[in-house]
Amino acid sequence: MNDKKILLVDDTAFMRLLIKGILEKNNFKICGEAVDGLDAVEQYKIHQPDLVIMDITMPNMDGLEALKAIKKEFVKARIIMCSAMGQEFHVLEAIKSGANDFIVKPFEHDRVIAAVNRVLA
Repeated sequence: MNDKKILLVDDTAFMRLLIKGILEKNNFKICGEAVDGLDAVEQYKIHQPDLVIMDITMPNMDGLEALKAIKKEFVKARIIMCSAMGQEFHVLEAIKSGANDFIVKPFEHDRVIAAVNRVLA
């Protein structure tokens, strides 16, 4: 088992389950899950994970706002953003705001693992 802790953030339970399955199959540990940006910021404070994988489009507080809030308080936070096809402008904004990488939905197993390994290296 990998000792790195990962926080999953997506408003869709199915998406969290999907990415959790990919990560656990590759021996990564999920330390928590959040359903929106506000929840993500709180969960980050509690778990202080090694990595966050976060959707951009969510209710209450979107992923970009949560990214900025987490990075403001935890400068070294490592965050991979997720977006659906055709949302490239969000991806650019995320990278400018401090995201370490991004993955596009629908998730490609190899791309997810490659991004996680690269960001955690």
